[in-house]
Amino acid sequence: MDDPHVHVEWTVPDTSADTRAVTASVFGLVADAPRTVRTGCDTRVPYASTSPHPERVTCLPCREHARDRHLRYAATIEQSAALLGGDHVRAALAAARRMRDVADRFT
Repeated sequence: MDDPHVHVEWTVPDTSADTRAVTASVFGLVADAPRTVRTGCDTRVPYASTSPHPERVTCLPCREHARDRHLRYAATIEQSAALLGGDHVRAALAAARRMRDVADRFT
């Protein structure tokens, strides 16, 4: 059965594409994208059926999963900011704010 929905990968934010890009630029190696990935709704779908962009994700459980993960990451960043000093605190709080903004877009 074909799934018409666009999903989000289980790991949010999506770093697998970033990892492949860094590997390609540093080592000149280009890794294949995975054929299937685990999604926020706990299914396996083709990698091409996923998106990190909130506006493109149509699977409601995946949207909820991504929103929750972004909010958890934001909270972790804010807690870590307390251990930092100076300009690092402002940068960490700005990163947390961006994560919360993305979480809101998944709502």
